[in-house]
Amino acid sequence: MKQSISFITLGVADLQRSRDFYRRLGWRESSASQDGVAFFQAGSLAFALFPRANLAEDANVPAAGSGFPGFALAHNVASEAAVEALLDEAVVAGATLKQPAGKVFWGGFRGYFADPDSFLWEVCYNPFIQLDADGFIHLP
Repeated sequence: MKQSISFITLGVADLQRSRDFYRRLGWRESSASQDGVAFFQAGSLAFALFPRANLAEDANVPAAGSGFPGFALAHNVASEAAVEALLDEAVVAGATLKQPAGKVFWGGFRGYFADPDSFLWEVCYNPFIQLDADGFIHLP
């Protein structure tokens, strides 16, 4: 298997609520979106919102489940101030602050918010990994 990720699709409880949340964060929805699915370009991959029950049915798995999903999405920024600003922006857009911005033992600075379906987002400044001109990470 090629080492790549093409899409991240979140199964959401209320598609319109999630669409509105990400739009309030400044994300632009793709013209490829349809009534039943929202697509956003996210750097080199696509980010999709799809009704949770439909996604579970598509994958032939139960839709039930709640609590910690066992992963977090991450958005790296260029400074500690940018971490704080983005966390504030997310809360204004309807997110729930889960971990206020703060220093991390390894030298970074991060905080967490949860989107309307409780998916965790880490907002992080990592002084040891540089972002390119477009804000993307390129690992060594």
